[in-house]
Amino acid sequence: MFIGIDHGTTGIRFALLSDGASDARIYEISRERAASLREREILREIERAFSVKLSDVKLVAVSYSMGDGISKITDLHAAKNRGLREEVAAAGLKVGGGTRVFDAIKSSGVPAVLIPGIHADLHSLDRRMRFFSHGASPEKVGIAYYIFKKGFKDFIFSDVSSNTVSVAVAGGEIAGAIDACIFAPGLIQGPLDLQLLRDVQKGLLSANEAFSSAGVLRKFGFQRLIAAETQKQKEGRGRRKAGGAAEGVSDAFEALALFVAMEISALLVLLRDLASTAKIHIFLTGSVGESEKFRRSVDDLLRKLFSCDEACKDERILEVQTLTRHSAAIGCAEIARDVFNGQKRILGIEVDWKGRKVLGNDAYRKEY
Repeated sequence: MFIGIDHGTTGIRFALLSDGASDARIYEISRERAASLREREILREIERAFSVKLSDVKLVAVSYSMGDGISKITDLHAAKNRGLREEVAAAGLKVGGGTRVFDAIKSSGVPAVLIPGIHADLHSLDRRMRFFSHGASPEKVGIAYYIFKKGFKDFIFSDVSSNTVSVAVAGGEIAGAIDACIFAPGLIQGPLDLQLLRDVQKGLLSANEAFSSAGVLRKFGFQRLIAAETQKQKEGRGRRKAGGAAEGVSDAFEALALFVAMEISALLVLLRDLASTAKIHIFLTGSVGESEKFRRSVDDLLRKLFSCDEACKDERILEVQTLTRHSAAIGCAEIARDVFNGQKRILGIEVDWKGRKVLGNDAYRKEY
């Protein structure tokens, strides 16, 4: 058995794959709950959720934080500083649940690998995309591998939820990524515009606070959007009162769809340069990205870029497809299985794992 762990923005997801199985079992825990548990309690939760013993798990693939301190798929037990370049908290809200899960896996002694993020030191990355220090956190490698294992080699995906991150894969290798603080906003987080830069300079907000208030929900009025969702459940007069809020909802999601389509189209330029005549597939995932209504909005915008000859007959640009929000965890589990079975490169990322057997921490096992 193999486990993949997605350290996501809103929660931590676990996927369990058996040796020859294609269907994964999923378990999810909030970052807040994970932070409140002791390490051995987290391990017990995993065992209970999947009805397995961790001693029977052959390999775990972990995504943690930014993953910018490593550029290979690395033995978790040998990784320094949890695979991070700096101890300084990365962009976004730090809760502590991901750290607790990481430390629980390490203390258990279960064989585990750590997946790197997509950053300037990643060798497969197109040299032009190394302009940005960071492109995506490690769970996005899991999403990319999930798509790759479905048989696709030239594709772009956007993970749209609290923030938006897009990744391009050419010829089965990661070629580029656009991080949440660079271009398209998400629901909560987004890039800093001129006014937010001024607010940071005045000392009204930290840079991280500014990033965490630049999503479409914040920009278009969070309270109005919540009110609109509430009023959808009401009749008559309440529905009329929600008009202004509903307009805010529409504006927010239309803006989000526009910027996601623009981000994807920017990566299409890269893939057209690298993949040439290959068919390029486009995917959306995340709590917003998996919505059919949102998918149609992005699809409509992208199709306006191409003539019918390009989009319909030649089929170089295919219809936007959606992925389950569990694709990152499943992809990480598939990485664990393939690494265990001897794969030396994953999406162009080198594997530095010798297959050493970690038998466990005796002190932990006595307490456990």
